[in-house]
Amino acid sequence: MPAIQLPFSPAEYERRLAKVRAAMAAKEIDVLFVEDPSNMAWLTGYDGWSFYVHQGVIVFHDEDPIWWGRGQDANGAVRTVWMADERVASYADNYIQSPKLHPMETLAALMRERGYGRKRIGLELENYYFSAKAYLVLREELPDATLIDATALVNWQRTVKSDEEIVFMRRAARISEKIVDGIMERVEPGMKKNDLVAEIYGDAIRGVDDDWGEYPAIVPLLPSGSDAAAPHLTWDGRRFDEGTATFFEIAGCYRRYHVPFCRTVFLGTPPQYLLDAEKALAEGLEAGLEAARAGNRAGQVADALYKSLEKAGIKREGRCGYPIGISYPPDWGERTISFRTEDDTILEPGMTFHFMPGLWMSDWGLEITESILIRDTGAAECLCNRPRKLFVKN
Repeated sequence: MPAIQLPFSPAEYERRLAKVRAAMAAKEIDVLFVEDPSNMAWLTGYDGWSFYVHQGVIVFHDEDPIWWGRGQDANGAVRTVWMADERVASYADNYIQSPKLHPMETLAALMRERGYGRKRIGLELENYYFSAKAYLVLREELPDATLIDATALVNWQRTVKSDEEIVFMRRAARISEKIVDGIMERVEPGMKKNDLVAEIYGDAIRGVDDDWGEYPAIVPLLPSGSDAAAPHLTWDGRRFDEGTATFFEIAGCYRRYHVPFCRTVFLGTPPQYLLDAEKALAEGLEAGLEAARAGNRAGQVADALYKSLEKAGIKREGRCGYPIGISYPPDWGERTISFRTEDDTILEPGMTFHFMPGLWMSDWGLEITESILIRDTGAAECLCNRPRKLFVKN
């Protein structure tokens, strides 16, 4: 049974597969096993909440990919991938969480059956979804094969977005705007944080008009006051207090494409140090956006931001941005390019990033961010259109 509604055109999937095969050839990889669900979806269209078990896509040079995974998830593959039904392979359920059996035994058997038992096999070794045990079993089951580290090989092919992908990201951006608008409208002193998060999820999933939303790869982050010094705290049942700032890190998600967006709200009259930081951060963002041009290095965006912040006496180091696109939990970044001084990657039209210069000080935090698109000419385009400021509700 063919997939009923593929997210992209056949030509788009052909383009992606050709890019990956070229990258495989450059590393002399005979066959590639892709277990990252974002890469699986990007290559085949597969979409299901099954990444908690071993699964993957096998990419060949001269034949269509094979989806491989748990037997009960094979029906989901048949309904979502572009390949023919016979390109779906599965293993029995007694391999799931068994102390005696491991799913990789069946993957190794499939590789041997297809003549790859003595070939160079690429694996995404540094990946959330590939365990040390999986590697050990494959190494034991395929003693004559050469296992090649192909970490991020597919991710790098995703960096420049096609026109079809950018359409999806613009839809996700409209959902991000709706979420932020809802936050600013609803948040007030005394409101419980979990109640606001429920509304955030409601806006995220309802989407905008006919553009329905999906679960984001990261949950809403919304620490307040001194907790905002920590960038990755979630929520609890406490109430918002007057006289405190809260930053909100969210992302609209459409067809697994994410557009992260962060804004900060102060309930009451903000202190001068926060207003000064707001001004410095807004100027730093503008400087970074001007540097985010095709032909420039990724590191130049960070340099422009840091130089601007230093004028205001704010020292910031490390990464201030990362590529975005299709993703699954636990992360909405693509894990390739970084906006940091030492990154010499040349920016190209069609690349998309979350420009994320959050300020996390010893006892306060401030986030004002933009998801951006590198254009053919000129400074980067911001995918969302909301004021770049500290929002104040008295």
